[in-house]
Amino acid sequence: MDLHVDLQDRRDVAGQIYRGLRARILDGRLRDGEQVPPSRELAQRLGVARNTVSGAYAWLTAEGLLVSRGRAGSFIQNAPRERGVRAKTSPGVKLRPRAVWRELRVPPPSEPPAPYDFRVGTPDVTLFPFETWRRLMARQLRATTMTSAYADPRGRPELRESVARHVGVSRGVRAEATDVLITHGAQQALDLAGRVLLEPGDRVAVEEPGYPPARLLFQSLGAHVVPVPVDGEGLVVDALPDDTRLVYVTPSHQFPLGIVMSPARRRALLDWARRRDAVVIEDDYDSEFRFGGRPLETLHSLDRSGRVLYVGSFSKVLLPSLRLGFLIAPPSLQRELQLAKQVTDGHSQLPAQMALARFIDSGAMARHLRKTRREYEQRHTRLSEGLTRHFGDAFEQLPSVAGLHLCVLLRRGGSRLEQVLTRRARAEGFGIEELSRYCAGPPTRHGWVLGYGGITAERIEEGLQRLRTRLAGAL
Repeated sequence: MDLHVDLQDRRDVAGQIYRGLRARILDGRLRDGEQVPPSRELAQRLGVARNTVSGAYAWLTAEGLLVSRGRAGSFIQNAPRERGVRAKTSPGVKLRPRAVWRELRVPPPSEPPAPYDFRVGTPDVTLFPFETWRRLMARQLRATTMTSAYADPRGRPELRESVARHVGVSRGVRAEATDVLITHGAQQALDLAGRVLLEPGDRVAVEEPGYPPARLLFQSLGAHVVPVPVDGEGLVVDALPDDTRLVYVTPSHQFPLGIVMSPARRRALLDWARRRDAVVIEDDYDSEFRFGGRPLETLHSLDRSGRVLYVGSFSKVLLPSLRLGFLIAPPSLQRELQLAKQVTDGHSQLPAQMALARFIDSGAMARHLRKTRREYEQRHTRLSEGLTRHFGDAFEQLPSVAGLHLCVLLRRGGSRLEQVLTRRARAEGFGIEELSRYCAGPPTRHGWVLGYGGITAERIEEGLQRLRTRLAGAL
């Protein structure tokens, strides 16, 4: 029996033995019923510890490729009968996914950063306090702080209390720790809310243009998603269908236009939801980055009937890769939301939760926000002034005093010009996104959505000058 295994990496000896034997079993070089050498003998031949070979044999046994017959030894089982014939998996029946997954048009994956990166939703990784976060995580990754038990699906009590205090100070949201559910970012918060609230076929209203991941998520849950137009005051409440079950809005900094929903429109939306027995999900993304004016009260703070679910995320404040967010919901939904969280993924990562709680409570979050807010405000000003100086004749800049992006509308021309300008800009090394990509239906406005989280203030002016020169013939 040929059982030669080339142990190239001594750090994974058991794995290499396992993979070598498994490959020989599956491709027919080791036949069904053939005996393998005793673990002691093979260990001596390979010059490794016996426990190493025993471990590899145990993995093969667990997979059903090896069977132990006591003192008689271990034998190959379920291997191909004829040598040299590779085992093939039967195609079986053609499994059919739900129709919605064939119909969804998911956006392409993110492209690598461009030389002039104006992509949306990209925070500056260099501003993240890696050393502070590393110390906090190291403190949690000790044997004395880890537990073998599964945790509360709602999240660590310390973090839920910290989040309640954080949103109370920063956004005036009145919430107790018991109202907070920790999630893997805002997207999971939306998913949990949809799972708990929506029946297949329920109507969900989203902003148009709006946030595509939210629209796609609700569609995947079987909801009938209706895009509702946005004007200068925010979502047009009068355009909401009467039978809407759930309304998803971004009132503090409408995505992607950047418009702030007016006080009158906020009251109208809450009154409408009360009359129609509907639910409102308020996504308060990027709310920490505000550069002027007094922020308006959140819908959650104005709500007196318990119909608003408040969603927040630390993706832009910290890093998207940390996947930490939260959902603040009324007591009437807490049990069901906890159950939905438990059956989908159990709970969020515990060390990161504890690290974030300490990050907030120690004042490190407040210091980090002051630093990043100053930096992003400078970039916001550079981009806004640069757009007016270099593109004021071609684009109308929509007012925006928060977040990490600006939106500009073409003063003339439509879809074709938007596509031509975007294509030329990308060819010149600019990461730019057209406004039409955020529309569910035929767009009525055309332009660009320009982020400034991934480009320094110095590069913004340089980039705009170069872009104007390269696009001069098309504008």
